[in-house]
Amino acid sequence: MEILWVLVALLMIGFVLVPFMRRRRGMIEQVPPGHPDAADPANYGFALQEELDIRMPGPDKDLLDVLDLVQRTQDYRAASQLLAGTEAEGERRWQRVQAFAGAAALELQQRPGGVSESPGGQWLRVWRSEQPKDAGGAAVHAEFLVQQAWRTATPGTDEFRIIMEEARSACGDAALLAPGDPIPYIIELSVARGLAYPRPEFEQVWLKILDRAPAHMGAHLAALHYWCEKWHGSRQLANEFAEAAAARAPQGSLLAAMPLFAVFEHLPEVNLVSGFYQSEVVTKAIHGALFAVHAARPDDPMLAHVRHLLVFFLVRGERWAEAMDQLIHVDGHVGALPWTLSADPAAEFAVYRALAVAGYEANGGSPATLPH
Repeated sequence: MEILWVLVALLMIGFVLVPFMRRRRGMIEQVPPGHPDAADPANYGFALQEELDIRMPGPDKDLLDVLDLVQRTQDYRAASQLLAGTEAEGERRWQRVQAFAGAAALELQQRPGGVSESPGGQWLRVWRSEQPKDAGGAAVHAEFLVQQAWRTATPGTDEFRIIMEEARSACGDAALLAPGDPIPYIIELSVARGLAYPRPEFEQVWLKILDRAPAHMGAHLAALHYWCEKWHGSRQLANEFAEAAAARAPQGSLLAAMPLFAVFEHLPEVNLVSGFYQSEVVTKAIHGALFAVHAARPDDPMLAHVRHLLVFFLVRGERWAEAMDQLIHVDGHVGALPWTLSADPAAEFAVYRALAVAGYEANGGSPATLPH
C-alpha cells in the first residue's frame, strides 16, 4: 500500500499544478481554465479542501458542540451527559466514545505538558478521578489508552505491550460498570489485535459482543482487522468473516457492505490498472455495499463510512456518476477509511473528488444533471 499512496500523492501534486482536467480516450488531459469541460468541484457546491472536517465521517452536531465546549472549558461534564443520553447498543455511542478519546489523545500529543503547563486531555483524567463509576468515562479512558498505544508505540515493543495491557484492564473496568454495554468489548478487539490474543480468546470476546449487539457494524469492522492477513488471519479468513456477516445481515443493516471492507484490507501493494477494480470480486463487493446503502436508514451513523469507501472503489473503477452520487452525501466530512490512512485526509479525499468530477463531466455530466 505504501507505493500506492506515493502514487496518489503524485496525483495530488498534479491536481495542484493542473486543476482543470478531463478524461478522453482513457486518459486525463489538460483543458484550459474557463473551458466548458473544465472540472471544478466548487461548481457542485462541494466544500473547499481546507473546510473539510477530518474528525468524523459524517455530521453529528451534538457531538461537535460538546467537543468544542469540552476542549474550550476543559470541563468533562457535557461529554458525560451526552454519552449517558446515547443508546448503549447503538453505533452512535461507539463513534462518540472514539471521538472523545481521539480528542484527548490529540490534545496530549499537541501539549505533552511540562514544568509550566498541564498536559493536554487533562479533562479526561479529571473525569475518571471525579466520576470513577461513570461508565461513559471508563469507556473513553479505555479507548484513549488503545489509541495512545497505536499512536505512540510500535507493536511488538515493551512500551506498546505495557500500554495495551493497561487498556485491557481498563476495558474490564468499563465492562463491570455497564454489563449490557458492548463497547468495552469492542474496544478490547483492538487490544486483542495488538496483543495477539489466541483465536479462542479472541472469539470469547467476540461472542460477548454478539450477545449484546449482534448487528453492530463498528464491532464487525474492528473484528475484521484481527482476521486480516497482515495481523492474525488470512485473506480467506477475512473474506469468510465478512461474507458470513453479510449473509446474516438483518433488513436495512449495513453489514452487507462488509465484503467491500475485506477487499480493501487486502488490496494488492501495486495496482495501476482499472481492470482490477472492475473485476468480478470487486464488482460483487461494490454491489453489496450499494445495496446496503440503499436499504439503510438515512440516519444510520455507519452509512457515511460505507459511502466513503464506495467513493474510493467507484472512482478507481471509473464509475463516475455513482461516485458523484456518494460524494453529494458525504462531502464536508472525511474522517473515515480510506482517507484517514493518509497523513492529510482532506487532500486525499480532494484528489478522488476531483477525479470523480472530471470523469463525470467528460461523460456528459454537469451540476444540472446531478440529482440531489
